Amino acid sequence: MAREGVPKGGRVKVKGIMSSVSSTPVAPGKTYPLSLLDHAMGLHHIRMVFYYRSDPAEPSCPVERERLKDSLTETLSFYPPVTGRLRIRDNGNWEVKCSDAGVRVIEATVGCTMDEWLRTFTPQEELQLTYWLDMPQDPSIWSPYYVQINEFQGGGIAVGLSCTHMHADPTCTTLFVGSWSDVHRGDTITHPPFFHPPGLRGRPTPNADTDSARYYEAKSKAHLPSSPSPPILMSTATFRFSEETVKKLLSQIQYPEATPFDALAALFWVSAARAKGVDPPSRLSLGFDLRKLLHAPLPRGFYGNALHFTNAVLTEAAGGETGGKAPCLGEAAGAIRSRLSGLGEEDFWSAIDWLESQKDADGKFAPPFRMYGPELTVLNMEQVPAYEAMFQKGVKPVLVNYRIGNAEGEGLVVVLPSPEEGLGRTVTVTLPSHEMKKLVEDEAILPLKSHLLVVDN
Repeated sequence: MAREGVPKGGRVKVKGIMSSVSSTPVAPGKTYPLSLLDHAMGLHHIRMVFYYRSDPAEPSCPVERERLKDSLTETLSFYPPVTGRLRIRDNGNWEVKCSDAGVRVIEATVGCTMDEWLRTFTPQEELQLTYWLDMPQDPSIWSPYYVQINEFQGGGIAVGLSCTHMHADPTCTTLFVGSWSDVHRGDTITHPPFFHPPGLRGRPTPNADTDSARYYEAKSKAHLPSSPSPPILMSTATFRFSEETVKKLLSQIQYPEATPFDALAALFWVSAARAKGVDPPSRLSLGFDLRKLLHAPLPRGFYGNALHFTNAVLTEAAGGETGGKAPCLGEAAGAIRSRLSGLGEEDFWSAIDWLESQKDADGKFAPPFRMYGPELTVLNMEQVPAYEAMFQKGVKPVLVNYRIGNAEGEGLVVVLPSPEEGLGRTVTVTLPSHEMKKLVEDEAILPLKSHLLVVDN
């Protein structure tokens, strides 16, 4: 079976593949049923890369590969579902048979220094720093998690992690790496995992009569256009925005309530629409973590999926739908802020109620549908603690990148934190290749082109 989406050859060389098991054996017969939100993410997977330089104060004491593997086995003892294998329950739904099967660990080297890599890599080449295999017909021998440890010439490592989105969302996977780094340093885990699949399930008295429920219903019926031949090539670009740049963008938008996320989402919404030749844009999908937005918040370490999706619409007055004029960024940011600020507890639970209502008479969940797409989707990951994952005390990652697999359709924009504290943000954009070429030359993006870190050729 081939590695998905990874070009052959290049500067990354795989040296070996092994399995890493928990340092504490899993109790026999232990299982972990996947939740309805987990099942809903079944078409997608996650790939993420954390880049670390050696501690500048102690360059002779780099993060060692063997010690990383040892601390990973210790960490896995806190995460029984990670080492197990998927299987179908009697009701037709997925569960994890917790076992000591372990996760696949790939050891690789990179044929250049980290500084050279960070200056010259493309997003497509970066996929070589993670390993991913689609689920086979028989998942009993398939690892839902892969860890790849990449060593650069002259020091520095990149830790790649990939997993099925059914197991975890980006917050959950980030906290797993954070737990690993805590264990590696010999510290207490900051956000211990909380395993409780029923934490997000339909209510005894459901309510599917809300805009949120109707949005999920419409998304479940959406279909991508017939696949062209050859298939559409997608390109990815990563931008890093300093705090000063974000403040400047907010001042240009002149929408007092706008947040950095609103401003950046609006910027790429409008620019991507122009690149597509659809001006003005009309609809945008938005995804965000709801763990701390509930009246009774879930622990941050809640294991599994806790994402909510909704949409922003530009009204006729703002130039969307049937309006004739192109919207300004302020109008787009206002539409995003208005939608997000108008959401409440009932919106979250009604969407979950609707998913629950799609079960059949035996309790089997409906087949998953595309959560990232087919319309342009912006995922808010501003609060993900990516730069808290430090394998050496005080040594933050220099860059953290995320990719969502099978985010097909119009494209995906992911708004991430920046290594520097404050309003700075990193934004990863995936669009059809011919549209990406236009986006990086867009009138709104062009002044910000100096913030473009990498883009596919």
